[in-house]
Amino acid sequence: MKKILLLSDTHSYLDDTIIKYVNLVDEVWHAGDIGDLKVTDAIKKLKPLKAVYGNIDDAEARSEFPLHNRFLCEKVAVWITHIGGYPGRYNPGIREEVISNPPNLFITGHSHILKVMNDKKLGFLHMNPGAAGTHGFHKVRTMLRFEIDKDKIQNLEVIEIQRK
Repeated sequence: MKKILLLSDTHSYLDDTIIKYVNLVDEVWHAGDIGDLKVTDAIKKLKPLKAVYGNIDDAEARSEFPLHNRFLCEKVAVWITHIGGYPGRYNPGIREEVISNPPNLFITGHSHILKVMNDKKLGFLHMNPGAAGTHGFHKVRTMLRFEIDKDKIQNLEVIEIQRK
């Protein structure tokens, strides 16, 4: 079993609250718009990190992290990308692959809107953790914490952090 912290859209922001949650899990997944790589460097010192770059990320981030990250966690096929859309509204650049080679768990960022929903047509779960950083229109910073046990995604928790 793996305990996962999922975050996105940090936009160079990392604070003690995020670090507190990093310390409570086995792995951290970041769905892009990292900003300054000091964010991911700090996380990597504490826990294993899987990440993708986002549209605001520079050449350095793009050389360290891929645009799409597909991997297996336990028995769950995961696909993380920054701008991917959501069920019924997938990004045109990936729609065909989502349909022809769907993951079990499809993770995106970009919108700053927390969203967890099933794609009933394609048979997988979609997650967008919202934005953990302070840059953007969102009023509450959000992250997701959950567990993957063999082929089950369970104990999903929404973490809300008030903006200062």
